[in-house]
Amino acid sequence: MDSDEALGCIYRVGFAITWLLVFLCCWIYCISTYGFLLGVGLGWLPSAIVATIAAALWPILIIVGIKLFL
Repeated sequence: MDSDEALGCIYRVGFAITWLLVFLCCWIYCISTYGFLLGVGLGWLPSAIVATIAAALWPILIIVGIKLFL
């Protein structure tokens, strides 16, 4: 495995973890804000969109987080 494959693997793992965490947090927010029926029934769509955008940018989010807290 060369360095490009290793970086690709790290990116994919980070993408998956970030997507899952952001999706669950956004979905729970939709459920608490719009009620159980609308939140569970329709809240998954905006949650998936936000999670995909955040997961695609997870390296930038990590860098910004480190700069803010250090």
